[in-house]
Amino acid sequence: MKNMNMNLNTLALIIAIAILSVCSSSCTAARINHFRKLKAASNTFNVLDYGAKGDGHVDDTKAFEEAWAAACKVEGSTMVVPSGSVFLVKPISFSGPNCEPNIVFQLDGKIIAPTSSAAWGSGTLQWLEFSKLNKITIKGKGVIDGQGSVWWNDSPTSNPTQVMEEKVGKLPSTKPTALRFYGSNGVTVTGITIQNSQQTHLKFDSCTNVQVFDINVSSPGDSPNTDGIHLQNSQEVVIYSSTLACGDDCISIQTGCSDVYVHNVNCGPGHGISIGSLGRENTKACVRNVTVRDVTIQNTLTGVRIKTWQGGSGSVQNIMFSNVQVSGVQTPISIDQYYCDGSKCRNESSAVAVSGIHYVNVKGTYTKDPIYFACSDSLPCTGITLDTIQLQSAQETQNSNVPFCWEAYGELKTKTVPSVQCLHTGNPSKAGTSNIDSC
Repeated sequence: MKNMNMNLNTLALIIAIAILSVCSSSCTAARINHFRKLKAASNTFNVLDYGAKGDGHVDDTKAFEEAWAAACKVEGSTMVVPSGSVFLVKPISFSGPNCEPNIVFQLDGKIIAPTSSAAWGSGTLQWLEFSKLNKITIKGKGVIDGQGSVWWNDSPTSNPTQVMEEKVGKLPSTKPTALRFYGSNGVTVTGITIQNSQQTHLKFDSCTNVQVFDINVSSPGDSPNTDGIHLQNSQEVVIYSSTLACGDDCISIQTGCSDVYVHNVNCGPGHGISIGSLGRENTKACVRNVTVRDVTIQNTLTGVRIKTWQGGSGSVQNIMFSNVQVSGVQTPISIDQYYCDGSKCRNESSAVAVSGIHYVNVKGTYTKDPIYFACSDSLPCTGITLDTIQLQSAQETQNSNVPFCWEAYGELKTKTVPSVQCLHTGNPSKAGTSNIDSC
C-alpha cells in the first residue's frame, strides 16, 4: 500500500511538472509575441501620432520633424506618411549623420509644397532633403507635389501675371529641387510619384550605391528647368523601370559621376537623357562608365546627348547608348562641345575631352537632325562607334537633313540610315590626352 501511495505521488508530481512546463512555454510564447508587437510598434513612427493634420491646409512641418527625430534614433525604423491624407510641408531636412541605418520613409499619402512666398524666405536650394544617411529608403504609392506652376509663372522665361503675384507674393529667384539626397550611401527610391517640381524633381549629390525604380516623374513639357533625375558627384547608380515626363532633361548626369546604369526608362516630354552640361566657366568635369539601354524616348528636344561648354577640362569616356527607341525626337543622337544656354559664350581653345562613345541599335523618327556631332577644334571627339542606326524623318520628306559631323572620329560598325559619311576614321593627328589623363 505504501508503494502504491509513493507511485501515485510520483505520478502526480510528474503531471504537475508537465502542466507547469506547458504553462511556462505558453506564457513565454505569449510574452515573446507581446514583445514583438511592442518592438514593431516602437519601430514605426506615424506623422499623425506627432500632431500632423493631413488636411492640406495646416502646416505639418513640425510633426514631420518630430517623427523624423524619433525614427532617426532607431535602427530599421519606419517613418509613415499614411494614405488618405494631404500634408503641407515647408522646406525640411531629414538629416544625419548621427541617425541609425536602414530607415524607411514610407510615403503612401501626399506631400505638397507651400505656394506662398512667406514659406520660402529668401530662397533655398531644396524643398525636401535627406542628408548624410546610411541605407535610407523612400518607398510607397504616395505623391510629392511641388506645386511648381507658381514658380514657373514667376520665371524670367515666362510672363507672370499680376493676379498670380498678388496671390502668392513675389517668390525668391532661387528655385528649389523638390527631393534631394546629399552625402548618403545605400539610397533607394521606389514606387512614388514626384510631380510639378519647382525646378529639378529628384537630385542625388555626392551619393553612392543608389537605386531608383518604379517611380513616376510628371510635369508639363514647357515647365522650365524641371529635370527629372539629376546626378552629381555620385557613383554606382542604377535607374530603371520608371517613367519620366518633364520640361528639361529626363535624366541629367553631371560631373563626378561614374558607374551609372540606366535601363527600361520611358522619357518624354523633356530634353532627353543627357550627360552634361559639363565644363561651364572653365571648370573641370569627369564622367565615365555610363550605360543607357532599353529606353524609349518620345517628343523630346534630344534623344541621347553629351553637352559640354568651351573652356572646360576633364573628360567624358566609356559611354554606351544601346537599344534606344525614339519617336518624334528633334535630334536623337548628339554630341555638342559648343553648348551655350543662351548667355554670351566666347570661343575658347580648351575643352572637356570626349572619347569612347558607343551607339548601338538606335531606331525611330526625328524631326530636325538625325545625328549631330559638333566636336572641339583643339580636342576632337574620338572613339565614336555607330552600330545598327536606323533613323527616319518624321515628316517623310525628300529633304531630310543629313548627319552633321565636325572634328568627330570613330568607326561605322554597320551601315546606317541615314548614311553617315562625315565621321572621320582613325584618330586625329594631334589628339589631346591631357584632359583625359587629368581625370
